[in-house]
Amino acid sequence: MDENIISSDMVRQTIGFHGHSCPGLAFGIRVAEQVLARFGSSRDEELVAVVENDMCAVDAIQFLTGCTFGKGNLLFLDYGKNAYTFYQRATGSGIRIVVRPEIGCLRDDRLKALLRKKAGPGLDADEEQLLAEHREQRRQRIMEAPADELFTLREVAGPVPRRARVMESLVCESCGEPVMESRSRRFFGRTLCIPCFDAVDNWHRG
Repeated sequence: MDENIISSDMVRQTIGFHGHSCPGLAFGIRVAEQVLARFGSSRDEELVAVVENDMCAVDAIQFLTGCTFGKGNLLFLDYGKNAYTFYQRATGSGIRIVVRPEIGCLRDDRLKALLRKKAGPGLDADEEQLLAEHREQRRQRIMEAPADELFTLREVAGPVPRRARVMESLVCESCGEPVMESRSRRFFGRTLCIPCFDAVDNWHRG
């Protein structure tokens, strides 16, 4: 990892933001490292990120690159892929960063077995300690590995996702709560929010 791009103090702050240190967060830090080296950070909306999972790595990407859900320059696609695309609005250029499917430095059959057991019958105290040790070793390997061992990176071109728009709020005629106009639904002449629309639609279908 290049200490000149993301300092040890920035890593500590990222861990503080996320709440704990883990391999997933380490992946996000290393992704952000590539982005910062290429584009720098996004003070406002100069960059836009498209992430294809909602796991730990995304917290590091938000904290370190300045691409956030609140500003509308971080877009979530629920594809379940360890893939991250970043665009520079001024130029329209971008990069797509994907975690390699087979990463030699991360092969750890014992870790996989412990995670499977934790999800099933559970672990005893000694196994919990062993799992924590294996996870920390994995995190360290991610932080220290050459970037080209962790990721494939390719150039991408636009279209760059549009900027976030301020929408009018409408009032759901079922629950009475305000809902963004673009997320409202019409049902037999009534304006509904998505949960109320789904509930009524499912009732009619049933």
